[in-house]
Amino acid sequence: MKARKVTRMKAKAGWRNAAAALPAVLLLLALAACRGSGADDGGSADPGTKETKISKPALTFGLIYPMAHPFYEWITENAEKEAQRAGVQLVVKAPDEANLEQQIRMMETMIRQKVDAIAIDPVDSDALVPVIDKAVENGIPVLCFESDAPGSKRIAFVGTDQKQAGIRLGQILDKQLQGRGMVIAEAGMSRMESVRQRLDGLLSYLNENTGIQVLEVKFNEGSDAKALADLENMIDAHPHFDAFVGLDAVSGPVSILVWKAQGLGRYALTFGVTEEIREALNNGQITAAVSLNEAEMSRRIVQRLLDAAQGRAVPPIDDTGYTEMDGPTQPE
Repeated sequence: MKARKVTRMKAKAGWRNAAAALPAVLLLLALAACRGSGADDGGSADPGTKETKISKPALTFGLIYPMAHPFYEWITENAEKEAQRAGVQLVVKAPDEANLEQQIRMMETMIRQKVDAIAIDPVDSDALVPVIDKAVENGIPVLCFESDAPGSKRIAFVGTDQKQAGIRLGQILDKQLQGRGMVIAEAGMSRMESVRQRLDGLLSYLNENTGIQVLEVKFNEGSDAKALADLENMIDAHPHFDAFVGLDAVSGPVSILVWKAQGLGRYALTFGVTEEIREALNNGQITAAVSLNEAEMSRRIVQRLLDAAQGRAVPPIDDTGYTEMDGPTQPE
């Protein structure tokens, strides 16, 4: 009898303990139900929530410049606005100064990172062909902008017809000098397709249509310091020159410094328009500039990369045109 009595007492104590623990058990079950609802970890109770949290990553495009320069900062500013509208990410790279090896390394890095598409302004149109082709062969579409690499497998070129732009600058110079005079010129990178085409257009027009003599042409290879030294040396060697022509984004701004320092009243014409060039046009330090329609080119770069990344057809040549900009006054 004692054994049975002890057993019944233990049973009653067990029920009392279970009853006391019941609220805690119910609380744990309620918390588990909340976790299973998908509110925190995307559980199966709300499949729509899971799809919202695990969204497809945005496309990533690489943008490689010849060098760091305010001209390219202006292009980046507009390209980023277009990229934001399109919901894509831009990875922007540029050597401190024009440098072929650095551009190649930047391309190689983007290939390893498996970006979705690349736009490059090549400093050497021939030497960059192998790495452009490598990117395309790895499934990454590549387009060139401003300067082309036509011997590569790039899918498109976005930018101005540079030879026609050079011809147009020759026509402007012809009008200013009335068909006669002496000119000095500074170009950018000697292996850059855009520079060669601009120079070819300028010289062919002047030689065929005017009596204007081009006294000397120097290449700064993307260096501000070299451009400055070149211009000062040409002015010393040809003090009676009538006009200066800058054929790249470096030469025009450098001429502004020299004109200020030496108080020159000569014609100065250039390519590419930044805020500095606009100000120089307004105050007469730059006579005329040919804009490469930089803002439109920026938008088209992103648009064409997006087309290529999403499998849409891209025109092999996307000509963004050019715009002539004149200063308000003429030099004395």
